Amino acid sequence: MSQQFRYRPNVAAIVQRHDGKILIGERSDVPGAWQFPQGGVKKSETVEQALARELKEEISLEPGAYHVINSKGSYRYLFAKGRIKEGYHGQEQTYFLVELLGPKTNINPGTEEPEFSIMRWIDPLEFQLAWVPEFKQKVYQQVFFDFFRHNL
Repeated sequence: MSQQFRYRPNVAAIVQRHDGKILIGERSDVPGAWQFPQGGVKKSETVEQALARELKEEISLEPGAYHVINSKGSYRYLFAKGRIKEGYHGQEQTYFLVELLGPKTNINPGTEEPEFSIMRWIDPLEFQLAWVPEFKQKVYQQVFFDFFRHNL
């Protein structure tokens, strides 16, 4: 008998500057865990609307400050140790590659409910799989291959 898992719809953003560097953030609740901005899709939203809301909520990035280059999905992972969050066993993500429109775009992780303690710009080839919790690693491997043709 197979177990039925419920996956929460989710969006994630790879924010890229004109020089090709991408933005990663260290989670404020999990020191040493780095990730892209991401969040759940509300029932009343499209994935594009969720992307705009999450970028505003997590890094203060306004919709007019970037454009979507590409999107891919779906990518799925189960939460660690059989955890269930809001009735879901994991997340089903749509990833977006977004490019900043200006060199002086104001990105600020110090929002009302900070997701990130620090953010940094890196070359995609610098990303280390060990920076991601184990339960998300297969998704990150696939995302880096799909968007950058790079194996982590």
